[in-house]
Amino acid sequence: MSNDKDYKKESRGQECLTCNKCGCDCAKRSNLDCTNWLGDIPGNDFEIVEVQFKNTRKGFYRNSAHLALEVGDMVAVEANPGHDIGRVSMMGRLVKLQMKKANLKPGVEILRVFRKAKASDLDRFEQAKAKEVDTMIRSRQIAADLKLKMKIGDVEYQGDGNKAIFYYIADERVDFRQLIKVLADVFKIRVEMKQIGARQEAGRIGGIGPCGRPLCCATWMSNFVSVATSAARYQDISLNPQKLAGQCAKLKCCINFEVDGYVEATKQLPSRDIALETKDNTYYHFKTDIFKKQITYSTDKRIPANLVTISADRVYEVIEMNRQGEKPEKLERTDGKKPEIKAFGDLLGQDSISRFDKKKKKKSKGGKGGNREKESHEQRLANEKQERTEKPREQRQQRGRHRQPRQGEGNDVQQNVEHQPQGRNEQRHQGRQRPHRRQGGGRDHRGGDNSRKDNNASAQNNSEK
Repeated sequence: MSNDKDYKKESRGQECLTCNKCGCDCAKRSNLDCTNWLGDIPGNDFEIVEVQFKNTRKGFYRNSAHLALEVGDMVAVEANPGHDIGRVSMMGRLVKLQMKKANLKPGVEILRVFRKAKASDLDRFEQAKAKEVDTMIRSRQIAADLKLKMKIGDVEYQGDGNKAIFYYIADERVDFRQLIKVLADVFKIRVEMKQIGARQEAGRIGGIGPCGRPLCCATWMSNFVSVATSAARYQDISLNPQKLAGQCAKLKCCINFEVDGYVEATKQLPSRDIALETKDNTYYHFKTDIFKKQITYSTDKRIPANLVTISADRVYEVIEMNRQGEKPEKLERTDGKKPEIKAFGDLLGQDSISRFDKKKKKKSKGGKGGNREKESHEQRLANEKQERTEKPREQRQQRGRHRQPRQGEGNDVQQNVEHQPQGRNEQRHQGRQRPHRRQGGGRDHRGGDNSRKDNNASAQNNSEK
């Protein structure tokens, strides 16, 4: 039994759709997955369960044996002929609402749930799935040999491998009776042909849309509404077939998503056929910004000439003046009042392109006394070099002697620096001392001193006279 449970987990992990049963933690969702919001209500019991098969195919089956089923269990259900393997996708009273949405008539026969899938059932189911791609490629070649104007888009085998459903696309009515005979002889199975549209095929195959996200028809859309080119005209979208077409070569389904908002906003704007008359020219409608309620007018119907953009309120004022026989000088307001245009407010800062860029802080190069002029690196080097050449060599040496000791030097270095000035002072003092005088030189020196005294005395006498 433990091996069977482990095998079930592995098989369900391949196509787990938020079943919370497989342990793969893939958290995927299918396009027809639905949350059972009635699951916590007491008395939420219903005999019929919803079973999902490959991709978009679902069915409703009666749990007549009252099996203890849970969402995500792989079950074997009744088929015609044989049995099929699917996954329980919904239980409870919500299934009744889903049946009503699917427009099932009350008298429709509902098939039964046989049992929970065994390991042998899952083995056979995996073998049948492995043949789907090869069968599709060979069936396309057979249809081309029979010269049938159709395209086989997908093949789905039944759980027991005795039957296969061929999904095809065709623009015209196709007689595929001969094709069914050939396919049954080649693959030795029962053949069922189902015609689908281009949107259904895109939903079954899947892909990435031009917006960069998975296709809506492959993720959450189940009902396809017809899309017309009038929806593009309401939104002022250029009628370019390459831009309007999706992966299915049809008009994009997302064109219908916002068309109701554009239609409601257009009702609050004046008609585009009304021409505005002024004293100088007649203005015709050129373009409209629907949500800003701003309309641009031109003096020529065909080309943009003398374009003027005004608000919708101003347009209504000019229309009323023209009805009364008055013509304003200009379309713009002459009283100087400008319409208030609310700027776009990005509260969270998520629309800025440079929001992840690191801003570099500018370092101020000014000193304490004030801001100095910013000099380039080369200019500063040149100034320092010039200062060095102008200073005498002795000052440079003296500046090197008085330098502060480094952190790695000890106390001995500091002591040597302190004793250096004393040694220099002693040398200077010794240099200033005069040498010993000779005997002959002393008399001459004293004689020179007496002559100086006589000169000073004569100068004093002259001043007194």
